[in-house]
Amino acid sequence: MPNPKNQKKKKPLVYPVVFMVVLTMIFTGGLASLNAFTIDRIHAQESVKNQASLLYAFGLDVPEDMANIQTLYETTISEKTLNGTSYYVAARGQDVLGYAFPFSGSGLWGTIWGYVAVTPDFNEVLGIDFIKHAETPGLGGRISELWFREQFRGIVISDQSIVYRPSDGGNADAITGATLTSQAVRNMLNDALNHIENNIKGAL
Repeated sequence: MPNPKNQKKKKPLVYPVVFMVVLTMIFTGGLASLNAFTIDRIHAQESVKNQASLLYAFGLDVPEDMANIQTLYETTISEKTLNGTSYYVAARGQDVLGYAFPFSGSGLWGTIWGYVAVTPDFNEVLGIDFIKHAETPGLGGRISELWFREQFRGIVISDQSIVYRPSDGGNADAITGATLTSQAVRNMLNDALNHIENNIKGAL
């Protein structure tokens, strides 16, 4: 026969388990509801972030508030497609300010995504910006810092556009202590610029 004492000892264990299951269901349901409620706002913020990134890459003054960012973007930049490649055109009236192209590549800890903008004649880089990466904060993550991004403005486009100093023809500084990330950025930018030079320039 079962020992009544053992049954009494096992019974109370059910209540903590049931309590944790119910609590988990409540929190999970709450998080799911919160996500559903905010998903549109999250997408809107991501869209504005991308718009601000493109405005910056084109060398335009980026407004501080979302509404003005959207207004400037919608009145200045248009998205187009050529041979399966998406690109962006910045213009004021009939005057084209430049073209921008998305780029991506493998960094140290994951994929790096960004935009590179070039002048209408495709001779110089207008600017670059990164929209997403997982590089180490304080090291490779410094690619997002202003000093690093700004140094690419005005670089003349050639077969090997980005060269880190002190190499011959160096035109940019790598990030100290983040050699692999610096090399990854250089390679993916050069690949993007070479693709633009060889496949896009003559078609626009």
